[in-house]
Amino acid sequence: MKVLVTGHTGYIGSVLVPMVAAAGHEVWGLDSGLFRDCGFGEAPAPIPALDLDLRQVQADDLKDFDAVVHLAGISNDPVGDLSPQCTYEINHAASVRLAALAKEAGVPRYLFSSSCSLYGSAGEDFVDETAGFNPVTPYGESKILVEQDVSLMAGDDFSPTFLRNATVYGVSPRLRTDLVVNNLTGFAYLQGEVLLMSDGTPWRPLVHIEDVSRAFLACLEAPRELVHNQSFNIGRTEENYQIRDVAKIVSEVVPGSRVAFGEGATADIRDYRVDCSKLARVLPDAVPRWTVRRGVEELYEAYQRNGLTADDFKNRYVRIAHVKHLLAEGLIDNTLQWTSTI
Repeated sequence: MKVLVTGHTGYIGSVLVPMVAAAGHEVWGLDSGLFRDCGFGEAPAPIPALDLDLRQVQADDLKDFDAVVHLAGISNDPVGDLSPQCTYEINHAASVRLAALAKEAGVPRYLFSSSCSLYGSAGEDFVDETAGFNPVTPYGESKILVEQDVSLMAGDDFSPTFLRNATVYGVSPRLRTDLVVNNLTGFAYLQGEVLLMSDGTPWRPLVHIEDVSRAFLACLEAPRELVHNQSFNIGRTEENYQIRDVAKIVSEVVPGSRVAFGEGATADIRDYRVDCSKLARVLPDAVPRWTVRRGVEELYEAYQRNGLTADDFKNRYVRIAHVKHLLAEGLIDNTLQWTSTI
């Protein structure tokens, strides 16, 4: 297959692309390069790519592809909260437009990187793909809107699939330290404290970045009838954790570290436990293999090997901090597009 991966130089994309290529597919990328300076460790091999903002894509850019894997977008709640309007324009409007252009260009498959954050505040009960939505951020709401709008485009010549990722963790050539497992492990490594910024009680489903990438590949290669216009929770039901339990694991893995609470730590309204049995039932080869403990061990080793610094941990690898830096330097404008100085 000839596959276009949007956001190919991002956190997930830089792990997914080599995996798809290794499976024998021809992979192209599309990325605006917003996080091109956020490299960690060895960079992945370059691939043919369109250097475009998602909002600039035209139908001709998508011709001759067999599938579009859509990862690009505002990547987390804090950046989404920075500009809710921009989040709507990129995560919702541009994502739906991309699907419409893909259909117009004759691309038969469209895989959308959704999120379990659309469940928002669900509490103790496990939620599956039939559960109602309760988003608490613009980011979570944008994922719902895309799923609803793109689902209506499904037909004989266009097959969308929606992958609702659990909270991702793990090492990537475009590291993020604003993800909970990566973040807690970084605090433990750098300052000996597994620093919790909430009271630690919220539930969160967690999934390793390699397992997310394998799920995308499995959906890409699956018989159409198994994944056509379907949503999947991407993770493993057993890998739902309260944040305080993640902190305990980190303290056990990182020598000499202890759990601590940040000043003013309060309850987090994002609280949900996710049932991932549909993925295991429909695509058994895509069942996640990693556990949080193994992921923490991997992160700790990588932080040591690559010499993670406190400055990079707090700035370079934190999406909201990096975006604010680019804004302050005048390198991007308020629409998160590069200025003429680039």
